[in-house]
Amino acid sequence: MKVLIAGGRVVDPGHWNGVADVLIEGGKISAVEPNLQEKFQKVKALKMIDAKGLLVCPGFVDLHVHFREPGFEYKETIATGSAAAVAGGFTSVCCMPNTQPVNDSRSITEFILAQAAAARKARVFPIGAITKGSKGEELAEIGELVDAGCVAVSDDGVPVMNSLVMRRAMEYASAFHLPVIDHCEDSMLSRGGSMHEGAVSTELGIPGIPKAAEEVMVARNIALAELTGARLHLPHVSTVGSVRMVREAKARGIPVTAEACPHHFSLTDEAVRSYDANAKMNPPLRTDEDVQAIRGGLRDNTIDIVATDHAPHAVQEKQLEFDAAPFGIIGLETAFPLTLNLVEEGILSLAQAIDKLTREPAQVFGLPYGTLVPGVAADVTLIDPNATWVVDTARLHSLSRNTPFAGWTMKGKVVKTFVGGNVVYDRDEQ
Repeated sequence: MKVLIAGGRVVDPGHWNGVADVLIEGGKISAVEPNLQEKFQKVKALKMIDAKGLLVCPGFVDLHVHFREPGFEYKETIATGSAAAVAGGFTSVCCMPNTQPVNDSRSITEFILAQAAAARKARVFPIGAITKGSKGEELAEIGELVDAGCVAVSDDGVPVMNSLVMRRAMEYASAFHLPVIDHCEDSMLSRGGSMHEGAVSTELGIPGIPKAAEEVMVARNIALAELTGARLHLPHVSTVGSVRMVREAKARGIPVTAEACPHHFSLTDEAVRSYDANAKMNPPLRTDEDVQAIRGGLRDNTIDIVATDHAPHAVQEKQLEFDAAPFGIIGLETAFPLTLNLVEEGILSLAQAIDKLTREPAQVFGLPYGTLVPGVAADVTLIDPNATWVVDTARLHSLSRNTPFAGWTMKGKVVKTFVGGNVVYDRDEQ
C-alpha cells in the first residue's frame, strides 16, 4: 500500500523547507512534491495521512546512546531503548559498547543486531570497543567488528589514557574509514569528582571535575587526528575551551566532528543545588559561559550534531547519595523539544536544528539515512511543533526514569514515526 503524508511542512535539510506531500511506496520515499494529494486522490490502495500543521522530517539519527544490553537489562534493553527512540522521533541510533561483556567481538555485535531486529522499532547500529574489554591496553579486533556491523569504535565512558594506544587505534581505524570516538576525560584530573569544579561545587561541598580534565584530552585527540589523518568524533563537548579547540582544528582542516547534548545547552551546574543525582552526568553540567559557548558552536557549525548520550540507570541507583550515584541521564524523548528551544530563542533556524538531528549525524558516520530524497528508506518523523506536554517519567518509554527534566513543560511533540515505511510509533495509540 502507498502512504501519502499530505500537507505538512517538509523540512529535509538541503532539499526541502516548505509545504509538500511525501509519498511512500515499498518502504521507500517515492516523491516529495507539492500537490501530490490531487494526483493520487483516486488511488484506492492509498493510505492518506493529514499532516497539516505538522513538521515532516527525516527520522532523527542519534550517534550516542547506551542501551545496556547485554549485561544491564534492569536499566534498559534494546527493545525498551528502541521504543524510547522512536517515541522521541529517532529512527537510527548508535549504541556504545560499554555493556557486559563489552562489545569488543563479533558475537556481541551480532547479538545486539539480532535483538534490534526482534524489537522492530529503531535501526540500531553498534559501536565497537577500541580496546579489548575497554581496558585501554590492547586493541580490539577492529576489522572483525567492522565486518560484523560496527559503524565506529569507542571505549566510551572509559577514556583511552594511553596516547600510543590511541594513535594505533586511529591508524588502524583509518584503514576502514571508521570514525574514532573518545570520551575526553583525563581520569587523573577528574578522579573523585562528581560535578563541575567551580563556585557551586565549593558551596555544596561536592568534589569537582575541572574543565581541564576534558580539554587536555580534546587537545591530545586533535593532535593525534592531525598526525594520523583519522576521522575523530568528539562526544558530549561541554566546555568553552573544547569548543574553541574544535573550531581551530576545523579551520586547520583536521578531520574532526563534535556533538553537543541537550542537557549541556539547557542546564548549568546550578541544577545540582538540590543534590538531585538526576542532574549528575559526565561530562558534568558546567557554567553559563560554557552553555553559551556550546550554543555558539552549534550556531556556527563548530559543533556538527546534537546527540543525547541516553544513559539509563535504575531508580535505586540514582537515589544514592550524590557522590555515590552513577553518572548519566536518559534523553531520547526530550531531545527534540530541548533543541526546539534553541529555535524559539533565535540560536538556530528550524532547518539548522533539524539538520543537526538528521542529515549531519548520518553523514558523520556514513549512514544512508537522515534525508527524504526519493529512493531512500522511508524513515520519517511527524511532529506537532506547537504541542505542549509535561515530562511525566511514568509515561516515558525508557525502562529507567533518570531525567533532570521531570515536571518540565516541553513544546514540540512527536506524532508519528515511520521506519522503512512502517509506523513504529503513533502518539494517538499510546
